[in-house]
Amino acid sequence: MKRRILGLYSVLVYLFLYAPIFVLILFSFNRSKLNATWTGFTFDWYAKLLHDKPILEATGNTLLVALVSTAASTVIGTAAALAMHRFRFAGKRLMEALLYIPIVIPEIVMGVSLLALYVMLGMELGLPTIIIAHIAFSISFVTVTVRARLHGFNRYLEEAAMDLGADEWTTFRRVTFPLIVPGILSGALLALTLSLDDFVITFFTAGPGSTTLPLRIYSMLKLAVTPEVNALSTVLLGATLLLVTLSQRLQKKEL
Repeated sequence: MKRRILGLYSVLVYLFLYAPIFVLILFSFNRSKLNATWTGFTFDWYAKLLHDKPILEATGNTLLVALVSTAASTVIGTAAALAMHRFRFAGKRLMEALLYIPIVIPEIVMGVSLLALYVMLGMELGLPTIIIAHIAFSISFVTVTVRARLHGFNRYLEEAAMDLGADEWTTFRRVTFPLIVPGILSGALLALTLSLDDFVITFFTAGPGSTTLPLRIYSMLKLAVTPEVNALSTVLLGATLLLVTLSQRLQKKEL
């Protein structure tokens, strides 16, 4: 009896989480412009999506921002995690506390503060300001993820490699990096996902000609919710699932 109740509860939870996604995917193939009723099956909205110039430009901007910010935040976050894990220095506890601020503060607070900083520095809003903003909030997520991986790291492996004649760089490249690469990949994937779907911070730091996909989707929703939005969301969902699958396979190979 308890197993049946637990099974029913699990099914209801999964329906609550994933039923809206299934409905969104289903109505991306709806022939009608309205998402209220099903009138027939079609691929027209995906075809229109491929010929929508504003959408393609926004996609290019989003990918550029996401890739650059992910690469930069992964390098900086990994270096910060290694430094905090290995060394003791003045102000370490303060640095660890400050590390969590971008994670816990509301995005609107960070967006407004970054906008104020850019205005004070006289920076013109555009793709560079969006990239800097995304790097700023992604570093913390990467650092926390990599530090979690380092907690189970055996330092004796590094010492053994150096006893056998390897220098510090060789030890990092041949021993340390392969062991912590699952954490690095997880942090990079998290940073990439956060950058791709960020709206609030991007809204405050974007300028003319730097519209990203979240901003473009929001502008589409203000006019009319057509199945083209569903099609775009379905494509983004498929791309995300593909990235997660590739990340898991890479991690299994490393292990």
